[in-house]
Amino acid sequence: MQEKPFNPFIASIWRRLAETMLVEPSQMAITPQQVVDNLQTMFGNIRGKTPFNTGLSVFAAWVVLGGPVWHFAPRSFRVWRVQRRLKNSRVDLFQDMARIRGIVYAGYYGHWLPAPGPNPDQQAEEDANRDNPVLDAIGYTLPCHRTRAGTPDDPAIAEFTGNDLPASAFVHPDAIPDEVEVVVIGSGAGGAVAAANLAAQGYEVLVVEAGPYLPSSQITTHEKWMSSSLFKDGAIQTTRDRDIIVFQGRTVGGSTVINNGICLRLAAEGETHPDANDVLATWAGLGAPIAEDALEHAYERVETVLGVHEIDRRLGRNNGTRLLAGWDAYKAGSTEPLDQRAIAGWFRKNWGSKTEPNACISCGYCNTGCPYGRKRAMPESFLHRAVTAARPARILAEAEVAEIGWGPRDGEGRRVASSVKVVLPDYRSKVIRVTKGVVVAAGTIASTNILSASGIRGTGKNISLNIACPVPALMPGDVIAWDEDQMATFIDRGDFLIESHFQPPMSMSSLVPGWFDEHFRRMLNYNRLASAGALFPADRRGEIKGGKLDFKLKEADLAVLRRALALLSKVHFAGGALEVYPALLKGQTLHAGMTHAEIDAFFEQAIREPDDVVLSSSHPHGGNAINADPAKGVVDLDQRVHGTANVLVCDASVMPSCIRVNAQLTTMAMADRVTHGRRVFG
Repeated sequence: MQEKPFNPFIASIWRRLAETMLVEPSQMAITPQQVVDNLQTMFGNIRGKTPFNTGLSVFAAWVVLGGPVWHFAPRSFRVWRVQRRLKNSRVDLFQDMARIRGIVYAGYYGHWLPAPGPNPDQQAEEDANRDNPVLDAIGYTLPCHRTRAGTPDDPAIAEFTGNDLPASAFVHPDAIPDEVEVVVIGSGAGGAVAAANLAAQGYEVLVVEAGPYLPSSQITTHEKWMSSSLFKDGAIQTTRDRDIIVFQGRTVGGSTVINNGICLRLAAEGETHPDANDVLATWAGLGAPIAEDALEHAYERVETVLGVHEIDRRLGRNNGTRLLAGWDAYKAGSTEPLDQRAIAGWFRKNWGSKTEPNACISCGYCNTGCPYGRKRAMPESFLHRAVTAARPARILAEAEVAEIGWGPRDGEGRRVASSVKVVLPDYRSKVIRVTKGVVVAAGTIASTNILSASGIRGTGKNISLNIACPVPALMPGDVIAWDEDQMATFIDRGDFLIESHFQPPMSMSSLVPGWFDEHFRRMLNYNRLASAGALFPADRRGEIKGGKLDFKLKEADLAVLRRALALLSKVHFAGGALEVYPALLKGQTLHAGMTHAEIDAFFEQAIREPDDVVLSSSHPHGGNAINADPAKGVVDLDQRVHGTANVLVCDASVMPSCIRVNAQLTTMAMADRVTHGRRVFG
C-alpha cells in the first residue's frame, strides 16, 4: 500500500481547503475527501522533501487563516477569510500561500479511477475512467474514447512501443561498474546527444540519470501520476521566492519527455522576427564567439536524426488555427511596426512525418509524457542510438551524481576528473572511476550544484529564463481545444512570443485563473475555452543560492509582460472571445467591447509586481556560461570547464545570455557542436 505523506491533521486542512476553494461540496462531482485522497496519491509518489515542505506550507496557511476558528467556521466565513488574507493580500508571504489553491485544483481535476488488475494497459486505464465524474462534468473525453476516422489525416488512437529502450540498456543498481571511460551526467537534450556521439566514436559510455525510465507502456493519461513521476518536485518546483514555477523533467530523457517538441533555431528566415535580438552577436560581445556555420551544421545533423519539420495542420485544427485567425484580424487594424513585421506560423517539431508508424495522433498529453509512444524525445532518438552503437552505452537510472572526483593534475597544470560519486534512492553511494572524461549535462540547476560541489568556482551566475504566462479565453461556442497538439502555432513579435497552448483537465485547472465558485464555473466551460500563452525573455537575472534558483524580475521585464498580455488579450477578442482570463492572482476578467486603451490600462493597474501574476518557465539556461576568459565564464569556447582537462558541460547552462525561444533544439545543437566527430577525451 502506498504511503500517505500527509498525517490526519494536515489531511483535515486539505479537506477544509477543498470545501472552501472549489464550490459547495454538494455541487462537486467528487467529495472533498476524495480530493484529499488524490493529493495523498500524488504527493506519495514524489521523492525528496517536497511532500514534507508542502505540508508545512499548508499548516502555515491554516495558521494565517485563523487556525481552529477558520477551520470550524461556515464556508461563507472561510471564503471571506481566504479572500481577505490570501486573494487580496499585498503581503508577499500570503501571496505565495495563495498558490496552494492550484494544488487543491489538481486534487479535484486530477481525479482518476483505478483500473482492475495488477498491470493495466492504457486502454484499461481509460476504460475505467469512461464515467469519471469530474471529466464528465466538464465534458472531457479521454483519447481512447474519441471518435477518429482512422485515416492519415485523422489517425486512430493506438499505442506504439517500437521505439522503447531495451531492458539490456539499463544497469542494475547492484551491478554498477567500478570503472568506465566516460560518464555522462544527465540524459536530456544535451546529455543524450553527447552520449550518442561519444558512443559512436567507440568510447565506453555510462549515462547517469537521477530520474526513472518510463517506457511508453508505463506512461498514461493519468495526469497526477505522470506529473509526480516525470517532473522534478512533482511539477511544483519554484524559484527561491516562489514567484516563478520552474518545470524540469526528472526522468530518462529529461525535459524532452515532458515538453512539446518545439524545435526553434536561434534565428531562421521566416521563423524569427527581423527585429529580434541577435543572440550570437550578443554572445560574441560577452566573450563567447560561436561560429555560426558550426552551429548551423550541428542544427542540421540534429534535425535529421529527429525528423524535424513543420507540423501538420491537423495537429492544431481547433486552438492553433484560432490563434492565427485572431492574429490576422488584430494585425489588420494595427499600425505598430513590430506587429506588421511579426512572424506567425506553425511550429517545427521532432514529431516525424505523419506517414511514419509512430506519427503524432494529437492526443494532447505532450507535457506529461506521450502515453502512446509517438514522441521522438531523447529515449526514442539519441539515447536509442547510444545504446545500440557498436560499443553500446549503458544507462544508470535513479542515481544522482553528488560530485566529481579529481586525480593528479596533467602536464599543463589542469585538473583531471578521475571519478564520480553516485547516490542511489536508498542513500547507498558508489564511486565510479573514470578513465577518459566526464560530461555534465544535468540541467542548469543540477549541473551548477554538481560543479560547485566538485570545487569549480564561479558557477550558477547570470541565469536566464524564458518566462511563460497563460491567457485562456471564453469563446461563444465549443472549441474542443484539447483534441489536438498542445502547442501548434506561434507569433514572434520581436520582444516576446505568443504560442497556442492548451492542457488536459488537471494541468489546465492550474492555468485557468479565478477563485472559488468563479473558477469552478470557468472549468465547467472547459470545452469553450481557447488558450495561448505569452513567452518573454528575462536575461541574466538569476543565480543558484543554496542549491535553488534565485531569480529577480526587474520593472523592464514586467513592462514587457504587460505589453505581451495586453496584445494577446486583444488577439483573443479579435478572434471572437467573449471574456479573457489572464493568469492574475486575483483572477480578474476582461470583457468583449473593451477598447485597446482600456486593456492596456487594465494591465498597467493589475501587474505591479511578480506576485500579481502566475509565471512559469521550462527553459532555464545559463549559469555555467561559455567565455574565452576564465575570469568571466565557467567553460571555454569548446565547453570544456576552464582549468580542467577532461570535463565538458553540454546542457543549456553554457548559454551566455537568454536565447528568447524554446531551448531544446539549441541545447542539442550546442552539445553536438563539441562532441560530433571529435575525440574530445583523447
